[in-house]
Amino acid sequence: MTTTITETYGVDPTPTPLALLLLGREADPNSERGVECPGDLPPASDPNLVERARAAKAALGDRVFILGHHYQRDEVIEFADVTGDSFKLARDAAARPEAEYIVFCGVHFMAESADILTGDAQQVVLPDLAAGCSMADMATAEQVAECWDVLTDAGIADVTVPVSYMNSSADIKAFTGRHGGTICTSSNAKRALEWAFEQGQKVLFLPDQHLGRNTAVRDMGFSLDDCVVYNPHRPNGGLTAEQLRDAKMILWRGHCSVHGRFSLDSVNDVRERIPGVTVLVHPECKHEVVAAADMVGSTEYIIKALDAAEPGTKWAIGTELNLVRRLAKAHPDKEIVFLDRAVCFCSTMNRIDLPHLVWALESLVEGRVPNVITVDPETEKYAKAALDRMLALP
Repeated sequence: MTTTITETYGVDPTPTPLALLLLGREADPNSERGVECPGDLPPASDPNLVERARAAKAALGDRVFILGHHYQRDEVIEFADVTGDSFKLARDAAARPEAEYIVFCGVHFMAESADILTGDAQQVVLPDLAAGCSMADMATAEQVAECWDVLTDAGIADVTVPVSYMNSSADIKAFTGRHGGTICTSSNAKRALEWAFEQGQKVLFLPDQHLGRNTAVRDMGFSLDDCVVYNPHRPNGGLTAEQLRDAKMILWRGHCSVHGRFSLDSVNDVRERIPGVTVLVHPECKHEVVAAADMVGSTEYIIKALDAAEPGTKWAIGTELNLVRRLAKAHPDKEIVFLDRAVCFCSTMNRIDLPHLVWALESLVEGRVPNVITVDPETEKYAKAALDRMLALP
């Protein structure tokens, strides 16, 4: 997998100060993190940002298609042509072949998926290359290859099917495709696991341990003892060959930094504060949180549940705060609160703000294509094979 910044501007080899990288300015030539912004990145205080975004989008017309993830800021969502979760947005982009530029207001792995599914003539732009995903970064190609060697040494690789969550890099999706596995979303994880167990005796679930555990135990009747956690930072994943042979679900030690914050105390606290509240959480939450919740489901499930809820009902939602606030605003007839008292945005998603979107759109108007996300053909081939297996699930 290769990420390129298709600019004619040179990159200063001098290391970029960390503060500038954290602000999404400048570039680190030794990393995909950070973003090169030739000229001036508009200041957030610019009173004309909204007008500039509208003008640039209008000038580009059908040549640009802007995707906005559900967890994105409101100021960015305002300019999205479609909103949704990562896979829906990638498919929406593929359905717009006339758009030369796909501006993905999400994070890096999402833009990779869009590049895999869109045509060769289309270019996928990520307004800030520092918009990554901590969960996706918890599983590297080298670590997963080493894990497969451990499974091979334990004599179980040939009966193990990899299932990778959509929230993974193109490299991990390609590994999955190369080894006969499939991708899943939080909506179809059960179907993906059922398919995998029809193909083999065990599943290596990457990279989110919580989605894998919750799906296996809550939805499929497995026990917690059927699950082991592979820690890539310990020899042999911290597991013995016997533990690996006895397990049915081998869970990668990864998690979402947002959903992982919710705790059983969060659930108990909100029930005390709001009598009669319905607790609805995402399956990326810890198992004890999911077990204590009233309802569990994907982002789309959460949105639909609140759309269908009766007026006057009370809800505590365990997912990203931007979405929860947007849902509360959309449903003033219901009491909708964030599950935890602490504020918790997806910090990397929030790197894409209105100044970065304006900069990206104005660059396109001027004939420069910034921050193009490209997946190399070999990686794309096997990643798409894994995605195609998911699309073929009954």
